[in-house]
Amino acid sequence: MSDTINADPAELAKFSELAHRWWDPESEFRPLHQINPLRLEWIIGLAPLVGKKVLDVGCGGGILADSMARKGADVTGIDLSTKALRIAQLHAIETQTPSVQYREISAEALASEQPSQFDVVTCMEMLEHVPDPASIVRSCAQLVKPGGWVFFSTINRNMKAFALAIVAAEYVLKMLPRGTHEYAKLIQPHELAAYCREAGLELRQAKGLSYSPLTKRYSLGADTSVNYLFATQRVV
Repeated sequence: MSDTINADPAELAKFSELAHRWWDPESEFRPLHQINPLRLEWIIGLAPLVGKKVLDVGCGGGILADSMARKGADVTGIDLSTKALRIAQLHAIETQTPSVQYREISAEALASEQPSQFDVVTCMEMLEHVPDPASIVRSCAQLVKPGGWVFFSTINRNMKAFALAIVAAEYVLKMLPRGTHEYAKLIQPHELAAYCREAGLELRQAKGLSYSPLTKRYSLGADTSVNYLFATQRVV
């Protein structure tokens, strides 16, 4: 499969234009910097990373990939944005992050090249930006070893999510650039659960990610009505 099939050129261009600001915690990527400690500790609580071979699909500028490497994992980050990958590579060199590498390759192509090679696969804040999210889920399932963990995060599709994740976050609070998310591309939990089942992944845990405008803090909980995370395992 071509490395460029399951990607929206407009989405790639959008994030490429912002790539130089990826590691600025006060930039448009501030929410990713704020949620990263939460999602990292959640992942580690289910799948310890020390000495594990980990793949981050849709790694962007490397915020999650870099932090997993610093927790002792051997990390590969993949993305189709050349500019974002250059930023990730430069940051790893500048900060001397151990055991992290980046490649410009699609999840589908890597799944054909390296099936069942990773202990843990992460795919965070990415599924809602591709034309065929089910294909990404299948590829993640193919890439992880039998019994290995695959983690996803995305945004629910309902009026509450539209109001909070798009209208409030992009237009009112201006936490994200306008146009970051398209309502039609958002994914309901039952849809993602179906993609996982069809790919041979068993759902182990679901968490909601909530934001409080008053405290300006994120937290993990049971409310999956807007942002949510799935922890799955490949059926042996």
